[in-house]
Amino acid sequence: MHIRQYFAAIPKRLFNGVLPITLVILFSTFLTFIFVLYHPPIPGKVQRLGWQSWDIISLNPDGSLPKIAPGQPTKQTGNGGGNGTGHEWWDDPVEDAGETPASVSLPLTVWSPLLPHHTGLTEIAIMPCLVPPSLGDFCNPRTTPEEDALKGKWVRVEKDLNVKTGLWYLNIYYRRSRRLDVPLITDILLLEESEYSQLPEPKSEWTKASGQLRDGVYPSQNDLYLWYKLRHPLSGIPEDIELGDTITEIDVQYGEANNLFWGFQKVNVPVVKEKIGKTDAVWVTYRKGIKRLPQTTPLHFSHDGKFKILQVADLHYSVSKGQCRDLDPSALPTSLSSSIDLSTQPCYGDPLTQTFLGQTLAQEKPDLVIFTGDQLNGQGTTWDASSVITKAIAEVVEAKIPWTIVFGNHDDESDMTRKEQMKIYKALPYAVEDMIEGPEWVDGVGNYILRVRSADPSRTPILTLYFLDSHAYSSRGWSFWKPAEYDWIKPVSDPLILVGQFISTLTQLQSQIDWFLEESKKIDMIERPFTPDGAKDLDKVWKNARDETNKRLAKPNALMFFHIPLPESYSEPDVTASGEKLDFGDRLDSGGAPTHNSGFFENGILKAKENDQDPNSNVPEVKVVGNGHCHLSEDCKRVKGVWMCFGGGSSFSGYGKIGFDRRFRVYEVSDYGETVRTYKRTEKGEIVGDYVLSGKGAVGTTNTGLKTRWR
Repeated sequence: MHIRQYFAAIPKRLFNGVLPITLVILFSTFLTFIFVLYHPPIPGKVQRLGWQSWDIISLNPDGSLPKIAPGQPTKQTGNGGGNGTGHEWWDDPVEDAGETPASVSLPLTVWSPLLPHHTGLTEIAIMPCLVPPSLGDFCNPRTTPEEDALKGKWVRVEKDLNVKTGLWYLNIYYRRSRRLDVPLITDILLLEESEYSQLPEPKSEWTKASGQLRDGVYPSQNDLYLWYKLRHPLSGIPEDIELGDTITEIDVQYGEANNLFWGFQKVNVPVVKEKIGKTDAVWVTYRKGIKRLPQTTPLHFSHDGKFKILQVADLHYSVSKGQCRDLDPSALPTSLSSSIDLSTQPCYGDPLTQTFLGQTLAQEKPDLVIFTGDQLNGQGTTWDASSVITKAIAEVVEAKIPWTIVFGNHDDESDMTRKEQMKIYKALPYAVEDMIEGPEWVDGVGNYILRVRSADPSRTPILTLYFLDSHAYSSRGWSFWKPAEYDWIKPVSDPLILVGQFISTLTQLQSQIDWFLEESKKIDMIERPFTPDGAKDLDKVWKNARDETNKRLAKPNALMFFHIPLPESYSEPDVTASGEKLDFGDRLDSGGAPTHNSGFFENGILKAKENDQDPNSNVPEVKVVGNGHCHLSEDCKRVKGVWMCFGGGSSFSGYGKIGFDRRFRVYEVSDYGETVRTYKRTEKGEIVGDYVLSGKGAVGTTNTGLKTRWR
């Protein structure tokens, strides 16, 4: 029977009565399921139902739930809000933070010490080569298809053990396997032939790698061999052996190697010992298991509305310890001179600067450290960038402070491009998450934005930090005989970027100026001065602060950082109504800006207003531009309403001047982003050049507002 005929056979009166009853029953069943029968799925981790959130907890070793002491709060993972004494929103775990990809997804035949491999090593060999190993597999250790299937294919550690010291190339090779039926390496030891007795018992568990580590070293030294310890296959592993004991990666570091990649450690002795002024030490390093990077705290103001930045300018570190330049050691304060022994050794600039930086971090306790370029010395001394990068950020990592970087003109005078270096920086502890290479279609590496949020539950961005790549040296074209000149922030895209691009993508290419203006337009305006959410409940604390007559809609204040200063840094400063020039500090360098003016100041910085929607607004969004590059310049000069500040030389390894203290610049932003104060902390621990640049009490202002004319 056709469906229509079926329904036609049902009496109309019966149909009209049954249909509503059926719908009521179905709807009642649905409501019963939703509110009575349905139970939300248990989250993936063992959790306790907390206040408006699932609270992640850990089980006791016996599998039971942990006991919570009376009155002890549990950590919430929802919106915090924090009052300074309990849970804060920035303590919330970032979704998927620290998660490492499964070992099965990582390549077994690619050497990359930053890959989070869980897969263990099965065999090690050392092989010499008369030609660069990168040209092919001519010098790989011998193998068979059966061995490759069982132990894995040979992988070359790309760093040459004989660099700067040997007559030919010398590299470490290893195999890596996911199989459970092969022994894995758990320890490494370097011994000379006469030191065999020092091999730990039972000696039968140790295997001597083929080849020797000083093959080709000149002048010749005693043969040095690598021994590795093998443990039982995983398929029959005893219960008392931890899987984290398996060696999962090998690397080579040069110099002191006191600052290694996260989770790595040095072997017992260097392959090549340091000879002062002649040879840098060579170290084999390795990692056991995988150690996750610590989670970086999102950038935020304190509950009293403060955020402090420490600028580190021009470290100029080398693979070696570096030599002190333009320094009278007898004039050093005791806090620094006590860290060196000039009676037995030369004055080394890098470790002395590390001590100075460590002391300054302890004194200032900044919320963010910004390295403003020339972390690497270049000039032939940073031939292994990774060994220098880990040294440059070591003190900040030790202090567990978030940090970020821009590049200087010397940074890519090494074995790595800026993009390659940025990948290393991003993989190091406490690096700010939003520190990125920047868009591919914008010139340079390291064009990005950081937003600093309020401490209240609203998490409002109330301070913007812009970072740009000021590049290194401009192209000389066919005029190769002319000296190189400093490069500039690009007004148009580099023509080389256009090569090979499809016509349809050319319109997407941007200059750095266009990129900055577009990013500035994306910044949301907020009610300023900013009042934290919930401040009305604080009674007298915020009574005076909430003067509604002074409220306005505007973008948050912004600071900008790049290495090479703009030509406008050398322009005449603004002058107050009383005739005072707004230029404070010392400038002993004769110059440092590019001779070509790309127009970034006039066409970029000055065009980005606090309020783009108000045609009468002429207040720039960017209040301060921070530069490095010029070691003997540490002044702040205001030009057309924008402060141009130099960091001043911070390193004893960079050029300086006797009598001119090394220093770090500090920016203290208070009043929830409204007030910007700056000063320098010198090597003697003194604070100099303390000025308020913007906000309450700023130089060049009065109680009635700005009283400044521009030249």
